[in-house]
Amino acid sequence: MDLHTIERYRYARTRDDLRLAPGESVVAGGTWFFSEPQVDTSGIVDLTSMNWPALEDLPDGGLRIGATCPIADIVALESRPGWRAQPLFTECANALLASFKIWNVATVGGNICRSFAAASMVSLAAGLDGIAEIWCPDGTDRRIPVAEMITGNGTNRLADGEVLRAVEIPGSSMRADTAFRKIALAELGRSGAVLTGRRDADGSVVVGITAATTRPCLLRFPGTPTADDLRDRVNSVDDYYSDPLGSADWRRGVSAVLAEQIRVQLADPAPSAQGASR
Repeated sequence: MDLHTIERYRYARTRDDLRLAPGESVVAGGTWFFSEPQVDTSGIVDLTSMNWPALEDLPDGGLRIGATCPIADIVALESRPGWRAQPLFTECANALLASFKIWNVATVGGNICRSFAAASMVSLAAGLDGIAEIWCPDGTDRRIPVAEMITGNGTNRLADGEVLRAVEIPGSSMRADTAFRKIALAELGRSGAVLTGRRDADGSVVVGITAATTRPCLLRFPGTPTADDLRDRVNSVDDYYSDPLGSADWRRGVSAVLAEQIRVQLADPAPSAQGASR
């Protein structure tokens, strides 16, 4: 789309270049930004010229994902010993309503910062307890869980001038068994509910609800919950919403069904079930 309000386009190469002038916005892949009018923006600052590493190993066996990492890179991610959660990366990428061509341009950080309820990279990062590293305009950094960074459908806790630098997935999450479920009213429609499940080495279980709620909801249990306990927790979430792609009651109902499927999968001791996302 032609953006007739844009008067300047510059490439950021140092952190100082990220000091935004009035009317400037940062972009990475820009797949959303260039898809509709941006009447409040007069200048663009391109982050891809910062040359941040897309993927880096962390000392604890975790993974650091640069904000400008293309979604295609996490799909092609090579496994490391003990990384049982890796299937979740591809599952969440496939939940994004986009072609493989978009995967090569759209970025993990851009998807998270746009913060739509159905943002699949939010589903991934929140479900794995990812931590967002944020660069502040005054030169300091701050860190916040991705699940807490998102405040609503299209809103987040990024202040003016702040830039998402990376998301760090802890090693304990990468070594966890995972499960995945999604549903949409149309076969190729936007996700109406995306649920992730994780069972850590200590037996604790985390069930993440996204797309059905305006912000990520993580349900934590010290062990495998009972069916009744899980259903009660899912039903008690107060953030389900209605739009043309599903009513709040429908989203609540299907989330309970999908959560139970995840509970059963994570409780299954069979080797074929461990570490698999279905």
